[in-house]
Amino acid sequence: MPVPAACLRRWVVERTFAWLSRCRRLAKDFEATIASATAWVLLANIRILTRKIARQS
Repeated sequence: MPVPAACLRRWVVERTFAWLSRCRRLAKDFEATIASATAWVLLANIRILTRKIARQS
């Protein structure tokens, strides 16, 4: 039985949020500005991607 494309996209988004929730700094929104909160999310994504690339090589 084929899985609908919308279901697959939702799974990818939920998996990404689960990865980001592992970062303690992102667990609560303590940042004073949107720019600093965005920067922390960007740093968390960089951390996730570098670990993923390091595992592959």
